[in-house]
Amino acid sequence: MGSSPRGGRRSAAAAAAAAALAVLPVWALWPSGAPAPSGFGDRPRAHERAAGASAGSDAAPGNASGPAAEPTALRVPRVALDAAVQGVGVEDDGTVEVPGDAGRAGWYRHGPAPGGSAGSAVLVGHVDDRTGALGAFAKLYAVRKGDDVLVARKHAPPVRYRVTAREVVGRDSLPAEVFRRHGQPVLTLVTCAPPYDRARGGYQRNLVVYATPAGPRP
Repeated sequence: MGSSPRGGRRSAAAAAAAAALAVLPVWALWPSGAPAPSGFGDRPRAHERAAGASAGSDAAPGNASGPAAEPTALRVPRVALDAAVQGVGVEDDGTVEVPGDAGRAGWYRHGPAPGGSAGSAVLVGHVDDRTGALGAFAKLYAVRKGDDVLVARKHAPPVRYRVTAREVVGRDSLPAEVFRRHGQPVLTLVTCAPPYDRARGGYQRNLVVYATPAGPRP
């Protein structure tokens, strides 16, 4: 991930996280003139109910007895994305931590967890590493509307989501909804997007993929 959202350890972390982005050291895989991936669908809103959600189904995942379980792995089978997930917090400079291993995803543990009953569960990841090799989240460039997203959880059943939207935003324009703690649940995946401009600090955009809770497989 070329840039990461700001956040905090206080109750207002979600609002602070969406306020700005801070550039982390990254290495460009794409030429500076390469186009960003295209967007599709509409960003899920807090008041919207996930399509197909119904009482008693995993289309509205949650854990009524306590906090949702910690995520351990992320899979998007159609694009062969398969990454271990680790919890990440906030650096001293206010930026969200991103795993040093570009093959791993980081769950923003100060926000909702995947499988929670409300809010946006955020996973961040690098698009490439210092060697020029692809990071796990580079495969988000190939996702399509309707793709399954599976999240394994510690001491809990996995939860299933379905990709509904993708957008490319300026690195200083991450939507506030990305870090919301209320409203209908959504899984939000964030990585970097071209153009890459070394003189301006790296990647200039973020790719954001949204996936909403899906019912059991037919």
